[in-house]
Amino acid sequence: MLQPSDAPEQSQSLPSTFNFLTATQVVSTTLNCTTSQVTCKASARSNSMPSNARYFRNDAPLSRRDPHKQLIASLTRLVTDYPPASIPPGGGLYFGPVSIAYLFFILQPVYQDLEIEGRPMGAWSAAYLQQAQDHMGEYPGPSTRRCGVSDDIMALLALGAALAKDADLAQELCAYAAVTTDPAAGDEWLYGRAGYLYLLRLVRASFATPDVDDDAGKRVRRMLADTADEVVEAIMESGRPWKWHGKAYVGAVHGSVGIVTQIVLTDPSWAPKLEADLGALLSYEFPSGNWPSSIPADRDRLVQFCHGAAGIVASLLSIRQYFPNLHDRIDGAIRRGRACIVERGLLTKEPCLCHGISGNALALEDAEFEHFLTYTTGHEMKGMAKDGILEKSDHPSSLWCGEAGRAWTWAVADRELEKRFPGYNDV
Repeated sequence: MLQPSDAPEQSQSLPSTFNFLTATQVVSTTLNCTTSQVTCKASARSNSMPSNARYFRNDAPLSRRDPHKQLIASLTRLVTDYPPASIPPGGGLYFGPVSIAYLFFILQPVYQDLEIEGRPMGAWSAAYLQQAQDHMGEYPGPSTRRCGVSDDIMALLALGAALAKDADLAQELCAYAAVTTDPAAGDEWLYGRAGYLYLLRLVRASFATPDVDDDAGKRVRRMLADTADEVVEAIMESGRPWKWHGKAYVGAVHGSVGIVTQIVLTDPSWAPKLEADLGALLSYEFPSGNWPSSIPADRDRLVQFCHGAAGIVASLLSIRQYFPNLHDRIDGAIRRGRACIVERGLLTKEPCLCHGISGNALALEDAEFEHFLTYTTGHEMKGMAKDGILEKSDHPSSLWCGEAGRAWTWAVADRELEKRFPGYNDV
């Protein structure tokens, strides 16, 4: 995935109400395979691909691992290999300590009695959040070049407001609409307005639970909705096609499908006005079932979440219900896209959500989903590294680029959760 310059346009001071870790603290491998299966996979990897290939052939019989055992193994690796104090600051919900804290935050309601290395999910979430808060002085703050899910201050405000049901933190987050609606701000998910919509939606969901005072919850939800309206209007006023760094990207992270998805999941009433945009996106599909990274279309190359079929299939599954006039086209695109992922989705990049096997797995149906996950175990990754075909991650601990994301997929398999991407379409 392309990375923009990280140079901030302006610095923002830490909001005065930013103190929620106390509330956070109260929120409360064995491989199941035979030697012949492991040998078969190793042989398939080493014999079916050139040294510079992006993926290896998916020709092993369908198989699965015990997802609960693999979840425990993944979470144990996460907290022992990448303890809170070792994680460099930065990255928002995408990478860094906040992203790992968010993983434990969303796992806590599902695994209330589970402890990893003697600590429950809520305690691990608090520990990684503490690491982020300890480095707040290093964060430049939101700017028109970084105001999506990757901004640390905005992500921390959103997570803090969601954890503590704190109306003041929600208001602080909404105040950044002045940045995101600036004409210079981008529209995409990772660094732009669409990602800000996700953060608003996350907070809104936390104020719609039975433990929130009805009148107070209504006031906060109205404030969040009004802010979201401003942001959506700014996106809709942008010229088409939406561009990031001068290119008209198509995919979930930087492109049009990510923007459409965030708008519609935030406020479905916008769907009719986005039907033409989604129809155009569907028309960009290659005969292979994949999509180009940007238009005008060039090569049929990347099959992953950020660019290619996996992100578009996952997005279409989330928003299909809001586009009844496109159901047949969407269903065909999902079918072809999944076939493409099955054929070309076992990537040599370190398994992760953004550009690896884990994210591709989440776009598939159950049997293929579980089969893809068998390539993301610690044992299998060691085998890929030994074969010299593993392209290691720059952020190996993180939610979107590393171990935390792999743990999420094992939790999905273990508890049969909806196949969603945290920080993108899980709320």
